[in-house]
Amino acid sequence: MEAEARLLEALRDVQDPEMPVSIVDLGMVYGIRHRDRRVEVDLTFTAMGCPASDFILEDVRERLLREPDVEEVVVNVVWDPPWTAGRLTPAGREVLRMWGLAV
Repeated sequence: MEAEARLLEALRDVQDPEMPVSIVDLGMVYGIRHRDRRVEVDLTFTAMGCPASDFILEDVRERLLREPDVEEVVVNVVWDPPWTAGRLTPAGREVLRMWGLAV
């Protein structure tokens, strides 16, 4: 498996603290790059001023540092393009529907 795909899959373990959906299925991960034991992640939030942003950033770092070929994690918070519900994966949409959140 390509390193970036494997690392993206690892990020499925990171859930939004306010709802039981991974940040990947919420469409919050805009990009991931792996080079020389360093991972760089482009990540957005569903809203500016997200009260859970610090928790999510720390969870991303902690999860990726558990991977055998990762020694450094840099998370870039990006706002362009802005997050929309159109970024949800089908799995993310289904979970939100099950929780009664219309999307």
